[in-house]
Amino acid sequence: MNPLYPLLLVSYVLEFNVMRSIGLFTLIMLIFGCVNSNSQKTNMNNQTTSDKVAVATDTITLGAGCFWCVEAAFMQLKGVLTAKSGYSGGFIKNPSYKEVCNGTTGHAEVVQIVFDSAIITVPTILEAFFTVHDPTQLNRQGNDVGTQYRSAIFYHNDEQKSIAEKAVRAAQESGEWDSPIVTEIKPFDVFYPAEDYHDNYYNLNKDQPYCSMVITPKMNKFKKKFHQLIQE
Repeated sequence: MNPLYPLLLVSYVLEFNVMRSIGLFTLIMLIFGCVNSNSQKTNMNNQTTSDKVAVATDTITLGAGCFWCVEAAFMQLKGVLTAKSGYSGGFIKNPSYKEVCNGTTGHAEVVQIVFDSAIITVPTILEAFFTVHDPTQLNRQGNDVGTQYRSAIFYHNDEQKSIAEKAVRAAQESGEWDSPIVTEIKPFDVFYPAEDYHDNYYNLNKDQPYCSMVITPKMNKFKKKFHQLIQE
């Protein structure tokens, strides 16, 4: 027998045990890594879900004359997530801007406001609503004449309806308006988004004559009254 055989056999055994130990260690690390990775993903998903739950959104739809002005005003307020121009309150499906301007669709130019109710409340939104337009003008706002420019609150639930009725009474009793308030309060039915070119119209077209002469003075009044609520 070769005298080196016993040494070689011991060497093979040791090498086998070492490799087996390394393999077992690697397997344990891989399993631990997978578990840890899944745990992190679960924590991230839970955190994301928690963040979504934390934002209590609500929606209200308002008509206050030309929606360019109304959209621009509400976009500035803290807690307002989106302010989208569109049409509501009529009987024609998917109306165009031209059709609404003709005054034959029954729709009003409106802005649909999605907001974080933990930051801004419906009463505050309605206070801003009565500031940005004249609620005593029937089916018009200044030189914009027609039912499409009517003052309207389209409530999305009974609580909003109650708040709207109180807000109208409070505005009437404030003495700011000499004439009766003609704002209509109706249940929300459907909202048709306006064409894309209406989005952020005022901010993109401030030099346009209508924007500079009609909307800018309203915006200055709005900012002065609600300066504490304006987003930075």
